[in-house]
Amino acid sequence: MEQPAISSTDIAPAKPPGMSVKSRRSALMAAIFLMSMSAVGPGFITQTATFTAKLGAAFAFGILVSILIDFVVQANIWRIVTITKMRASDIANAAIPGSGYLLAVLVIIGGLFFNVGNIGGAGLGFNAMIDLDPKIGGLIGAVAAIGIFISRRAGVAMDRVVYVAAFIKLALILYATIVSGPPLAEALRQTVLPDVIDFATITTIVGGTVGGYITYAGAHRLLDKGTVGVENLAAVNRAALSGIAITGVLRYILFLAVLGVVASGVVIDLSGKGANPAGQAFHAAAGDIGLRLFGAVFLASAMTSIIGAAYTSVSFLTAFKKDMTERQRNFATVGFIAISLIAYMLITTPPAAMLVFVGGLNGLVLPVGLSIFMYAVWARPDLLGGYHYPRWLLVLGVLTCVLTWYMGYKSIGPIFALLSPAT
Repeated sequence: MEQPAISSTDIAPAKPPGMSVKSRRSALMAAIFLMSMSAVGPGFITQTATFTAKLGAAFAFGILVSILIDFVVQANIWRIVTITKMRASDIANAAIPGSGYLLAVLVIIGGLFFNVGNIGGAGLGFNAMIDLDPKIGGLIGAVAAIGIFISRRAGVAMDRVVYVAAFIKLALILYATIVSGPPLAEALRQTVLPDVIDFATITTIVGGTVGGYITYAGAHRLLDKGTVGVENLAAVNRAALSGIAITGVLRYILFLAVLGVVASGVVIDLSGKGANPAGQAFHAAAGDIGLRLFGAVFLASAMTSIIGAAYTSVSFLTAFKKDMTERQRNFATVGFIAISLIAYMLITTPPAAMLVFVGGLNGLVLPVGLSIFMYAVWARPDLLGGYHYPRWLLVLGVLTCVLTWYMGYKSIGPIFALLSPAT
């Protein structure tokens, strides 16, 4: 059967092959930091504190597994988007007609829920830093993000905010880790030989680090920057590995910071949905200064995640309107953040509970998109323009699909139970 032709509107405009080394480096750095900072947002911080308090050093194994899954997912998604020069929804539609619209709806809805949690994270950050009401803090964070996208140079502003927030986050988490004095040898041992394996925690942490919109954040940023095509593939692969390495380091040192607190005998309260495990850990590690540091870390994480969730989710609107201009997308992004803010102001679910819920929700979206991408490589090699896709990467992708489908099946009940009133 003749395969449907790919319309020129399905392919994102790419910059000329002769783009400068500086431009390509800038594009790769933007993609690396947008993906890595989205993957270590307020949801992940909350989950890490919660699960470290429950499992202790054994949670290191969960972090390792999440990084390995992250590698398979990002390596496949970045490679396929780069080679096809198409957005994820267009790739899906080309492989399975109509599936791109489904993927777009799932990512946008998941991103909206995630952004409600991210805005809540900004509120928690302001509350810890300066005792500001979380609702007001969330409002300030959302308005600041909106200001970025209505500026004349929204793309440049977004990249710079993400860079600055990333370095602030890394410095503050390193400080907390040093102060808490974690049992490093024990953590390293249980990274590969855990005393206990809790499958549910791995499911949740994967959803919060590579689920939903996060899967496509870096790849779509590369597409918008024009760093696509086989000629850029080697650089893109290095960028993907760098992004995964950054997220892995951030995840692990954050775990160590909390582990140091737990190992010292401090009991972190997890009894209620209103509890703030990460804030308690930072406070125990460095007193009132630690609590203020936690506020700064959480705020930086929330701002990068608000930006990443809004930018990537809106990039999927092109599935329904191919000719969206950059200016129209920026205005749509502003609207997306505004809707997220309104929802946050109206809901009664505590921010910490929402942050865990949205990570799990996006974990349910992950296997849908990954399965479509793996099918596209197998059934539509014409989309790759003659490129021979690495068999080992395809096999790993398929195995990861099976694993994430199983995790999603096992997690549906517990994920939605997070929104039920506390008993």
